[in-house]
Amino acid sequence: MKKIGLLFGCALFMLPLNMKGQEKVVPLKYGNMDQWVTRKIHESGVIGGKTKLLYEVAPTKVIDGNEPYVNLGGSPWANSNVMAKVMGIVKTNTSVYPEKRGNGYCARLETHIESVKVLGLVNITVLASGSLFLGDMKEPITGTKEGEMALNSGVAFTTRPKAVRYDYKVRMSGQPNRIRQTGFSRKSVVPGQDCAIMTCLLQKRTEDAEGNIIAKRVGTAVVRYSRTEDWKNGATYEIMYGDITKDAGYQAELMKLGVGGYYARNSKGESKQIKEVGWAEEGEAPTHLVLQFTSSLGGAFVGSPGNKFWVDNVSLVY
Repeated sequence: MKKIGLLFGCALFMLPLNMKGQEKVVPLKYGNMDQWVTRKIHESGVIGGKTKLLYEVAPTKVIDGNEPYVNLGGSPWANSNVMAKVMGIVKTNTSVYPEKRGNGYCARLETHIESVKVLGLVNITVLASGSLFLGDMKEPITGTKEGEMALNSGVAFTTRPKAVRYDYKVRMSGQPNRIRQTGFSRKSVVPGQDCAIMTCLLQKRTEDAEGNIIAKRVGTAVVRYSRTEDWKNGATYEIMYGDITKDAGYQAELMKLGVGGYYARNSKGESKQIKEVGWAEEGEAPTHLVLQFTSSLGGAFVGSPGNKFWVDNVSLVY
């Protein structure tokens, strides 16, 4: 779901931070992943008419019917599970699932191949990665080219946490390269091993007279995982503030201004790509928090089928 750019090889570029001294841990709302909405979507008869399940992080509820989803219960979370309606055909994609963990649940993000074929009408096969993020999604999706514009990335946020903390587990596909499969061109090989990634960006946004969303980068934390790992509880990653281009932990491919190509909706409800134009001054407060977990690296339609990324107990540390 994210345009992060072509990267060769993978490594963990940000080591967990050992927080010392007094700290205040603030769990994100529904960040314990224990409550899920289950949506029963009935796909069109021309593609089999199956009932598919889509899952959303929000107060436990079952919704039966092909209704566009709007975040429930004040949940700040959205994901890459979507209902699409292309040429009148209702189709779903599920790449984020609740999974039992202890006495509760966690989120499981998967990279897989999704296809829909109707003789004489549509023949689309795409690679879909699992993505869980703060924000919301506008449904139904009407085509692969409009998918990213349906995302409203980030939530209103005004404080300056020291770090982001969560539990995670990773299973890599083991493939040496990734593939690109957009649905409108042949499958191609993208050099470089796939990775799972966490991106946390604090932004100070404004809106110009034309409705464009302009942002300065206040804080940055980006981590990618390239090898299979069992559960790591309480993994903590420092948020770096201000201009970090000369910081030892700065990785331009993952942290440069404009990374991710995120979209958001302006005050008129119009979808705009966020334009990051500079680094905020030291001490500036953000207006928005972008936080995203994704099972594959390289942008929309790029990855390795079989990648899995589990996430649980997401919080911020002060």
